[in-house]
Amino acid sequence: QVQLVESGGGLVQAGGSLRLSCGGSGFMFNRNDMEWYRQGPGRQREWVASISRGGITSYSDSVKGRFTISRDNAKSTMYLQMNRLKPEDTGVYTCSLNASPRSWGQGTQVTVSS
Repeated sequence: QVQLVESGGGLVQAGGSLRLSCGGSGFMFNRNDMEWYRQGPGRQREWVASISRGGITSYSDSVKGRFTISRDNAKSTMYLQMNRLKPEDTGVYTCSLNASPRSWGQGTQVTVSS
């Protein structure tokens, strides 16, 4: 079955950086579009970034210019490089397989202190 496992979250000061990873198994990673979502405290889950199977990327306005999504198909892994982090970036970051049905990882906590 599909498994998505995130790692790399943690506590960082505002202005700092983190790199999240999402390892996928149980499906053909290189043939699927992948996405990152996040859910901040008291907020609804929101889309952060997407990367197509061909490597085309897109970002929400709130992270554009600060975050970079990438993938390594040989390792079946997707990444989210997060720079110039802000307190409002705090939340649980979850990776998602954009397929039918959609699959989700368990998430990794990112906390940005001011």
